[in-house]
Parts: sequence; structure tokens; C-alpha cells
Amino acid sequence: MTTPQGSDCTVMCALAVVATVRDTVLPAMAAEGRGVRMVWDPTVALMARLAMGETADAIVAIGWALDRLAEEGRIDAPSRRPVARAVFGLAVAPGAPRPALTDADAVGAFLLAAPSVVWSRAGASGIYFERLIDRLGIGAQVRAKGTVIPAGFTGEVLARGEAAVAIQQQSELLAVAGIDYVGPFPPDVQEVTDFDAAIFADARDPEGARRFIDHLTGPAAHESLGRAGMIPR
Repeated sequence: MTTPQGSDCTVMCALAVVATVRDTVLPAMAAEGRGVRMVWDPTVALMARLAMGETADAIVAIGWALDRLAEEGRIDAPSRRPVARAVFGLAVAPGAPRPALTDADAVGAFLLAAPSVVWSRAGASGIYFERLIDRLGIGAQVRAKGTVIPAGFTGEVLARGEAAVAIQQQSELLAVAGIDYVGPFPPDVQEVTDFDAAIFADARDPEGARRFIDHLTGPAAHESLGRAGMIPR
């Protein structure tokens, strides 16, 4: 998903930080007279775009992706900055019963009872969820009633009434109106994801990329990330 915001700087960005970028970083960049072209996608999809030859000035993605890009010499290693930590959670339709997410057994029982579930194939949450339901021994049952979207916000599918439960990063669920966020998965089935930012080694606008990352890792963004359901780093 590509959102034109100008033409000065291009940033490839994971969906987990969408609220903070939209509400805090882009207005700060605009106040400096800097345009930004945002390329929104899950980390796996961003890496696929890069493999097919797309270019950008900066990237915000899961740490493993920046590790790989650093090994390949594609990012300026000293520019890499920690951004935030994310956890996975679930949401239901407004007014639907809210499960008590106390432990793995409670999560498994709720998923088995749910009439339908949606998750994202390319997102870290979807990859995690596929492993989780297999670990809980309910993979076949959940997949039989699952809706798997290629990428994007699972909460939007829930809001349209096309699923009863949405699985995704907590911040991505909180970014969608018209759904009821239940909470994060309990510690025994939780997985934490770290997001970092860096400037590409061949950036066309390295100064714009640097300012974008400065704003994303600054005090105002830290407050915004916390409100959006992430843990600033």
C-alpha cells in the first residue's frame, strides 16, 4: 500500500507504526517543508519489494529484516535506530463477548468457539498465529473457518462484519475504528517483535530520511507510540 505525501523522501514502513507516523511524524516533516512518500506493507512484503528492485530512502521494519539488509550492505549501519516493541493481540466486534485471555488454554478454547477468525498472511502476526494454532493443536479447526488476507489491517475485515475475531499486532488493531480490542495474548503464548529504522546506503534523500527517523524516535513519537499500543525503545 503506497501513500503519496510528497516527493522529497520515500520511506518503506511496517504497518505497526501507522498511527504514530500519520499523527506525529508526517505533520512534523510537513512543518519543516519536507514531503514524504510512504510505502506501507508488512516487513515480509517490504523485503519482497526490495528484492524486486524497488528503492527508498529509509525503512522501518522488524529487526531481522534490517539485520539482513545490513549484512547485504544495503543500509547505512550507523543510521540504524530502535523504534518500538510490539505485541500480538485480538479484537472482536463491538458488543461481542470479550474472552479472558488468561493463558494458552483460554486462548485455544476461545479460538475453537469463535465462528470465524481473520489474520494476515504476510504480517508478523499472521506468521506467529499460524505457529500458535499448530502449537495449541487446533490448526486444522481454526484454518477451516479462517479468512487470510494477503496484507493490511485485519481489523478492517472485522469491522465489515466478515469475521468474528481479528488477530494482529496490538497497535494495528487499535488503529482501526469500529472494533473492540480485547487485549494482548497472555505471556505463555505471546511473542514480542522489535521494530527498527535505518537509512538506505544509496538513499536519494538521506537528510530527509534522517529527519524522518529523528521524528520517529523523538519524545513526541514515543508518547504517540505508547498511546498506539506499542512500547517505545
